[in-house]
Amino acid sequence: MAKSLLIISRQAPWNGPSAREALDIALAGGAFDLPLGMLFLDDGVFQLAPGQQPTAVQQKNLAANLQALPMFGVEELFACSHSLTRRGVAAIPWRCRCKCWMTRPLPR
Repeated sequence: MAKSLLIISRQAPWNGPSAREALDIALAGGAFDLPLGMLFLDDGVFQLAPGQQPTAVQQKNLAANLQALPMFGVEELFACSHSLTRRGVAAIPWRCRCKCWMTRPLPR
């Protein structure tokens, strides 16, 4: 049985390099045909929000990386429904098969 990896992204795209690094790890793993998925949790769901202006805060636009995930074989994308609702992220602008996962917050 092949082992799989779930990358959890909890940081907003403008809150330092963590969001970009999580996407880079997913893309690298996909390039080597590793079975993996991504979970957008807490402020990480802001990566899925439409209309971002990353240059206003001197950050790189992550939309291209997100759109490239399926091309690299990363098709298991999950988003915490509680995080989406709590942060007002309703629409996902790019074609993604995000599955709303979890209906309650994780304990801290």
